[in-house]
Amino acid sequence: MKPLFDENLSHKLAELVASEYPGSVPMRRLGFRGADDARIWEHARVHGFAIVSKDHDVRQEGLFRGPPPRVVWLDVGSAGTSAFAELLRAARSRLDAFDLEEGTGLLSRLTGAGLI
Repeated sequence: MKPLFDENLSHKLAELVASEYPGSVPMRRLGFRGADDARIWEHARVHGFAIVSKDHDVRQEGLFRGPPPRVVWLDVGSAGTSAFAELLRAARSRLDAFDLEEGTGLLSRLTGAGLI
């Protein structure tokens, strides 16, 4: 899985998980700060990214549009960037499996307590 981190997550997150998720990128590095969902969605689809967000609207968009791209919804409230990185590291095997699942576009909840 190659994450495209939503602008509601720190741009530093991509650096913190680079060894586990090579090619991960924060949206702001691509110039998508404030971009509309359709533009982001198309870029992620064309370039093989999974959108990672804690924004409920992105989750809803994933349900509405379906894959590709895939969406990983972080349901962790206002945890810090280090906590997000640890969560993503701990969930690596589940996210790898999610990436291989046919027809599945949304990992509906990735929480601080684990995967639901």
